[in-house]
Amino acid sequence: MKSLMPALGPEGLALVLTAMLIFGTKETKTGKAKPLGWWWVLILSLIAGASYVAAGWPFDIVPTLVMGDLVGVIAAIKPGLSLPAIGLTLMVVLAWVGLTRRQVAVIGIILFYLLAGSGGGLGILAERIRATADHFAS
Repeated sequence: MKSLMPALGPEGLALVLTAMLIFGTKETKTGKAKPLGWWWVLILSLIAGASYVAAGWPFDIVPTLVMGDLVGVIAAIKPGLSLPAIGLTLMVVLAWVGLTRRQVAVIGIILFYLLAGSGGGLGILAERIRATADHFAS
């Protein structure tokens, strides 16, 4: 075993990061580890969202349904509204609405999944996660 990626892969990375965000944002201290800080929550949700895109099925079922329904409703209300506009709206929510770390983690995963799926820099991150996993698996 040369690295952690062959055994983990994008699917495992998405699962591990999601579990880390769920349990690491618990407000009451029950285990040995401290709760994650705000920056760790944002960075890990960024990588988790890109990992969801790289992992594909079955990790894209819920985000695709949620985002597909959301985009469908928004397109019915206001045609021409794009995915980047929805992503920026989620960023505004993250910046100015008082959220707990767990709420930031959940919205962050959805936001970064959306941004990674629509191309751009985070799309490249998702491609790199998939390429790295494929390279180490061969």
